[in-house]
Amino acid sequence: MVASTAQAVDRDEEDCLSKKLYVGNLPFSATEAELRSLFEPHGEIASVNIITDRETGRARGFAFVEMEDARGAEAAMRALDGRDMGGRPLRVNEAQDKRSGGGGGGGGGGGGGGGGYGRGRDRY
Repeated sequence: MVASTAQAVDRDEEDCLSKKLYVGNLPFSATEAELRSLFEPHGEIASVNIITDRETGRARGFAFVEMEDARGAEAAMRALDGRDMGGRPLRVNEAQDKRSGGGGGGGGGGGGGGGGYGRGRDRY
């Protein structure tokens, strides 16, 4: 009896937590207002963040939409994954936390220190 009550509480807490969704394969012309109108029928939206290129400021073709509750996020994923937007099929799934993604970063690619003509040589 106690275990089932704890499970019910866990489910209720999960339903109250916000869920961040990854929205990929967006047309580069997509706006925050368009994404809000696409997701609003499925639940309350906490935030919309269209990812842009640092140098050019242009959209990179993906965004993150944070829903207020898990039920809305689930409904949006089911309804919108594969849906056409601007001639492109959207990819909508739960966003993965950067830190738990494995690889990426962590000292790769440097080799550190060496390189450059004449570096480390005596010049006299």
